[in-house]
Amino acid sequence: MAEKRDYYEVLGVSKTASKDEIKKAYRKLAMQYHPDRNQGNKEAEEKFKEICEAYEVLSDDQKRQRYDQFGHAGNNFGPGGFDFGRDFSHGQDFDLQDIFGAFFGGGGFSDFFGGGQRHSHDPNGPQRGNDLRFDLEIDFEEALFGSTRMVDLNINGECPTCHGTGSDRGSSRETCKQCGGRGYVVAGGGIFQIRQTCPVCHGEGSIIRNPCKSCRGTGQVKKPCHISLRIPRGVETGSRLRLAGKGESGLRGGPAGDLHVVLHVRESDLFERQDDDLICRIFVSPVTAALGGDIEVPTPDGNARLKLPAGTTNGKVLRLRGKGMPRLNGGVGDLHVQIIFEVPDHLSAKQKSLLEQFAETCSDANFPQKKKQDSEAASFFKRRDALREQNEKA
Repeated sequence: MAEKRDYYEVLGVSKTASKDEIKKAYRKLAMQYHPDRNQGNKEAEEKFKEICEAYEVLSDDQKRQRYDQFGHAGNNFGPGGFDFGRDFSHGQDFDLQDIFGAFFGGGGFSDFFGGGQRHSHDPNGPQRGNDLRFDLEIDFEEALFGSTRMVDLNINGECPTCHGTGSDRGSSRETCKQCGGRGYVVAGGGIFQIRQTCPVCHGEGSIIRNPCKSCRGTGQVKKPCHISLRIPRGVETGSRLRLAGKGESGLRGGPAGDLHVVLHVRESDLFERQDDDLICRIFVSPVTAALGGDIEVPTPDGNARLKLPAGTTNGKVLRLRGKGMPRLNGGVGDLHVQIIFEVPDHLSAKQKSLLEQFAETCSDANFPQKKKQDSEAASFFKRRDALREQNEKA
């Protein structure tokens, strides 16, 4: 008989793991190796048993203490080695949906993966409506200054004919005889009993003999909906706006779901955004950059005059504090102004003559960066020639 593995190793946790960490590890592994997801896989079934056994011990303070002190001998589970009668599968049904629901906060497997199936402990009781997602593209200026938009949607709302019951006038829903109103049936036997959605009522717990002709028994019909949406200043692509109660209507008096609007901001032709800062590229003539002077810079608040120092180099960045993008939590970013030289694409004869006269008066002292670059190039070529000479002699 193979030696039992350490329970902490089975769950992949440390010996100092908290109860929450142990529970989280168990649920993750139980979902992975549950027989319902690995039908016919004996190895997965054995691993599932091993996982359940480890959790049985480590989730109980007294059993865990005895295990830490005496190892596997510290807990006697009788001839079978492990008692399945506590919280697992012996004499009970083991519901994979319950594991997903507990692990993902009550939403269930299908809700987590976007299936939209409603989950309720009472299938005949009120059911909350589904949440909806709507992707909205907005201009850069709307993200910068905020705006109000009207969103037109077709949303499932309560059927006005049957008032959400799904039954025709004069009739009502009947309890499903297949599942007895529970919404699920139990399949399998022996150690594992699997709870599955009832194939007759599809989890509703009841059936409709005479469905409503307007909604065909769903209790909902598509309705045009006009929603006013306030877009705050400072939003960015991926920002989500939640409108409580603006999703699909609930069933049988249940509350409506929420509408989640995901924003996508178009790029600006003038500004480039980096987080809460803006970048604006300003084109100036080399003469202005050389002599210095005032230039006009566009900002979200309008044009601003910026003092350009004499000898400004191409690509230099100047910062205007508080002229950037508003922050959602308060405050404003900065505007970074990058200076770009623009060379004339056409010169008159007089302009060309003046530039030639200017060039004759210039020396290396007027262009220190070029002088530095020429010196570095000369040094590089000197080292290159020395290496070539050395290689030829070798």
